[in-house]
Amino acid sequence: MSTPALKIYNTLTRKKEDFRPIDPAKVRMYVCGPTVYDYAHIGNARPLIVFDVLFRLLRHLAKQGVWDGGKGETKVTYVRNITDVDDKINARAAESGISIRELTEETNKVFQADVKALGCLEPTVQPRATEHIAQMIAIIERLIASGHAYAADGHVLFDVPSMPSYGRLSRRSLDEMIAGARVDVAPYKRGDMDFVLWKPSKDNEPGWDSPWGRGRPGWHIECSAMSWAHLGETFDIHGGGIDLVFPHHENEIAQSCCAFGQDVMANYWMHNGFLQVEGEKMSKSLGNFVTIHELLHTEKFGGRKWPGEVLRLAMLRTHYRQPIDWTVKALEEADANLQTWRRSLGNVLPDDITGAADERVVLALADDLNTHEAIQVIGSTAEASSSKVDLANNLAFLGLLPHRYTRQGYREATERISRKFNVSHLEDWAAKWNKFAASPKNIGDLSEIEDAITAEDLNVRIEARNAARASKNWAESDRIRDELAAMGIALKDNADGTTTWEVKR
Repeated sequence: MSTPALKIYNTLTRKKEDFRPIDPAKVRMYVCGPTVYDYAHIGNARPLIVFDVLFRLLRHLAKQGVWDGGKGETKVTYVRNITDVDDKINARAAESGISIRELTEETNKVFQADVKALGCLEPTVQPRATEHIAQMIAIIERLIASGHAYAADGHVLFDVPSMPSYGRLSRRSLDEMIAGARVDVAPYKRGDMDFVLWKPSKDNEPGWDSPWGRGRPGWHIECSAMSWAHLGETFDIHGGGIDLVFPHHENEIAQSCCAFGQDVMANYWMHNGFLQVEGEKMSKSLGNFVTIHELLHTEKFGGRKWPGEVLRLAMLRTHYRQPIDWTVKALEEADANLQTWRRSLGNVLPDDITGAADERVVLALADDLNTHEAIQVIGSTAEASSSKVDLANNLAFLGLLPHRYTRQGYREATERISRKFNVSHLEDWAAKWNKFAASPKNIGDLSEIEDAITAEDLNVRIEARNAARASKNWAESDRIRDELAAMGIALKDNADGTTTWEVKR
């Protein structure tokens, strides 16, 4: 099967199109990231996961030489910003009695850990808004000089009527745009739709010197500045949630196109659908507001903690443009799928996993990121008993491979177990584990008692018991045997030591 062409549904044109990068040597993508004033909620997780899958797919297709004539040298740059200056941040810091810097640093730290737990790769660049004030000021100066913005009463505003094509992305009427923008009435505004590019700061608010006095940027200008700094005046893909189409993305287009004299800011606009919780819109007033961190670390939703790969799979089972209902049942189904696949994986080792996906998975994803179809392929792979490595690679490609199967996870496990059991020669032990995992010793299924012990732990205890038997330390040998028996694992011995084990539950 030849490498497929990538097709993307473009919100700008309302149709599915073949993806062609502006520069065949560079694929450039920008996705709106978090405003770090509070933990990210589960709705925020959807674009993080969706565009992580797209990033993985773009890198794969780039290596296949899809856009550079087979050379495989196309560079993929993925930018996901961090908004660390915003009125919500100011309010939350004041409410909490801590500094703005302390709030944003701690919130971003939790965000990064949560995103990693969801199986997302790090973007190429994660720019902070506060590090791009100079670029924001430069864009605003350009807009004023070209007649698309004006200064008034310490503010600078974008003059919406100066851009005839304003509203092309959202395709809303003027009345709809006014309602959707929640227009602020202010005496310094020329028009109802004009939006703030720069605003004055009080002494207790963050601020920077500018030609218009000490102040801070409006929200929309931040993304225009960061995308320009890292991707250029125009780039290939801009992504985010459907809720950002208007006014945020519409205003980004207005700022960037008018500042740089371009017809487009990005050629392809991609938006994931809405998320509701148990059939209702998520809100704190309904008590169904749940964060990624709570799902991972508390029993708030469904009475249990949910592994990151379960959350990820629950997201990917629905096509990204469709609305999704976040339910306990959906998480339980995703968990059951993953448990089945883990049993199918058996003793696949990190060295067997290259992350090279099945061609059918790539074909599904190349059709506007059809993760639902890709997961169906994974399910069929899992049913083929001779395809353990293929299954592992497909899961790895979609970011669904449990962490312990990865090289990093394997290394962490060996280090953890060496400390726990005082194994002095880690590399020697790792070699023993490789030999053990490839042998037919394990005739049981540890998934049934996975919370009690991992295969790595079991191997260390078996090795410790064999050492005890060799030194005729029968008391220690019996202790380890009885401890495992209490977990439901029966050891089978012969003159050479423990040769097999079996789950007895």
